[in-house]
Amino acid sequence: MDFFCSAIGRRLARYLSAPVKTNGIAPATHPDALLEHLVAGDVLLVEGNSRISGAIRYLTQSTWSHAALYVGDHVSGKTNAFIEADMIDGVRIAEVNQFAGYNTRICRPIGLSERDTGRVCEFAIARVGQQYDLRNIIDLARYLLPAPPVPQKFRRRMLELGSGSPTRAICSTLIALAFQSIGYPILPGMRRESAGIQGCESCFNEILRVRHHSLFVPRDFDLSPFFSIIKPAIEGHFDYTHLFWEDSPEKLIPIVEQGDCGPGPRCRDQAVRDG
Repeated sequence: MDFFCSAIGRRLARYLSAPVKTNGIAPATHPDALLEHLVAGDVLLVEGNSRISGAIRYLTQSTWSHAALYVGDHVSGKTNAFIEADMIDGVRIAEVNQFAGYNTRICRPIGLSERDTGRVCEFAIARVGQQYDLRNIIDLARYLLPAPPVPQKFRRRMLELGSGSPTRAICSTLIALAFQSIGYPILPGMRRESAGIQGCESCFNEILRVRHHSLFVPRDFDLSPFFSIIKPAIEGHFDYTHLFWEDSPEKLIPIVEQGDCGPGPRCRDQAVRDG
């Protein structure tokens, strides 16, 4: 029976992971631009194009359907490495080219020390090769509908209810566990209680409550007040006056900065008004 369920689960996982034609809502970031701005400990959010990506975006009411942890050169023998969880392959090492052509966003933990950054990366690396149990067919079947008929306020709860191993692979569990292992907050629960200071009725302490790691989804890193958003397109050298608009009456000439541009798309796409 276990073999039968596992075989069906694997076929379901392959079907759900297959790409489908979609129209992203934002342009893709070139891999070179990502590497220019990524640092170890960053979380890369991805707008995927698989069947299951559509269901995740719908249920979480978000653009993002996948998350990967950038560990840089913390993996022995590799540079610019990512750690990600995949339903079929389990926890694996990924390269930046796997995210080429996708809309992405960099989320950076604020104030993370070099020591704790290393601990987060090592936590994820130590789990490379971990597999997910695909025998939970019911857990997989919930994603067969790209837009399940669930009321808006219950959509996220659909992910939480009975979440099995496949859902934990999807829902950023690995990355959440890595940050929780050092006590770094993502989207904790919070309550206020009096600080007990005499004469100060408005003084209070904020007490954080750790959420269960299986309940995190990619968008939580985007919404978290403890992660900054890094957008490569505007980091460092953005100048709106050098944008190329198709209805601009001015003549446009390409910019090629000496020693800075190669044959890549970023060099070809840059332009400036002539005169």
